[in-house]
Amino acid sequence: MPSVSERFPEFPWDTLAGAKARAAAHPDGIVDLSIGTPVDPTPAVAREALVDAADAPGYPTVFGPESLRQAAVDWIERRFGVTGLSPSEVLPTIGSKELIANLPVQLGLGAGDLVVIPELAYPTYEVGARFAGCEVLAADSTVAIGPRRPALIYLNSPANPHGQILGPDHLRKVVQFARERNALLVSDECYLEFAWDGSPMSVLHPDICGGSFEGLLAVHSLSKRSNLAGYRDAFVVGDQAVVSELLAVRKHLGFMLPTPVQAAMAAALADDTHVEQQRAVYAARRADLRAALESAGFTIEHSDGALYLWATRGEPCRDTIDWLAERGILAAPGDFYGAAGSHHVRVAFTATDERIAAAVARLTA
Repeated sequence: MPSVSERFPEFPWDTLAGAKARAAAHPDGIVDLSIGTPVDPTPAVAREALVDAADAPGYPTVFGPESLRQAAVDWIERRFGVTGLSPSEVLPTIGSKELIANLPVQLGLGAGDLVVIPELAYPTYEVGARFAGCEVLAADSTVAIGPRRPALIYLNSPANPHGQILGPDHLRKVVQFARERNALLVSDECYLEFAWDGSPMSVLHPDICGGSFEGLLAVHSLSKRSNLAGYRDAFVVGDQAVVSELLAVRKHLGFMLPTPVQAAMAAALADDTHVEQQRAVYAARRADLRAALESAGFTIEHSDGALYLWATRGEPCRDTIDWLAERGILAAPGDFYGAAGSHHVRVAFTATDERIAAAVARLTA
């Protein structure tokens, strides 16, 4: 049996152990900006729904109740103008990472199938594809893919790590390309609520997909939107045939979202007030951290959306990681996300106000 190290690359954050130890040695403690994990309270509306549903002795269903799936339909129409969806085209998932990691396997892909990922990409796209035995191509344009016929194409907008927002013309072009080649297009839209410069669109918007969801899936998560990363609730929505196929597979495998979490998810999707409040908090942290990085000689690129600043000092990213660690700050090296990130670092602004202020003070000293 092949070992884990033979089947998977080294877990990226394990390579930061040395830098993390140096940053932690700072007299005022570490400012960890390497992972975009929420630190602010889970909204009351979700916690109250969780408690109300806590008496749940029976098994949940993989599909979840129609009320949950309708809440997802209502949310994406209300917030992003996606029309024509039905609850049967929504499938709850145990976080979005779980879905992405297992998607190629659950779709029956394997050796001989090509999966296209962005040149700068969330590592799980590639890990999930290679776990299934697929070939992986990092490409940001249809020209780079050429005449090849992918089985699966990933998009991510606003993007992790660099926060780029793909415009409607680009999205329409990729939709057309995928349909011409009978490829499934999966759009990771987990940061759609957090745009700072520009207006992101779902690939399911009628202006993008032409009113048809054929060959399209959109992935959404409440981890960032509602500070629910610890609840592991997300959903995938789109092509009815693909959703039905995933549902059938996941019934066999037992991928069930706990009943209380389903209730919390539905309540959070129905409430926009807590999202606007969280956006204001992140906007202030982003502005302070960006100004401090620029004053320290960094250049910020893209960073139009998501919860990160894509920063460079024009040097290899690991040298920048060391420079920051000397000041008690930990960021994510750009090479985590592909060779194109070799001279950048990803700086999350999801830390507490106090830790962001500490980072600002160290960068501007």
